[in-house]
Amino acid sequence: MKTLIVLTAITVGATLSGCTTDQTKLVLDRVGPPLSPSSPVASTSGTLLVYSAYAVNADFNARDPNRPEYSDYKILSADGKLLQQVHNDSGTLLQEAVPVELLPGQYNVRARANGYGLLTIPVNIAPRQTTVLHLEGGRSWRNASPFDQTNTVRLPDGQIIGWRG
Repeated sequence: MKTLIVLTAITVGATLSGCTTDQTKLVLDRVGPPLSPSSPVASTSGTLLVYSAYAVNADFNARDPNRPEYSDYKILSADGKLLQQVHNDSGTLLQEAVPVELLPGQYNVRARANGYGLLTIPVNIAPRQTTVLHLEGGRSWRNASPFDQTNTVRLPDGQIIGWRG
């Protein structure tokens, strides 16, 4: 009987720990336009727009509680230091993702991706350009003009989340 209880506890523990692990081993290509080595760091800022996975909990204080909201995310420096926590809700009726102005350079975005949990995605921010990440899932980008099929950055299931410069 003791053996059965111990085996059940181990099985339940292993199952539950498998549900809560992050996809930290998933390595993605850098998303965004190429950075010009000649442009100074203090030049005009660029924009980051992250369509993260939808927030899990309902927000009944939102303008439209029936419309899903994008989950919050973090912007990290290239070496992993926290630079900014982003509340990813514009506060408008459409509840769009929030554009964030950043100095040109390399960053990491720690955000939730639909079906993949919490991911860290390396991004480039270039002067006067917008780097866009699509992690909300369910979109078809086959005919989108900003990129072609050779420069897309994809999750393992083929879902396009952005593009290389």
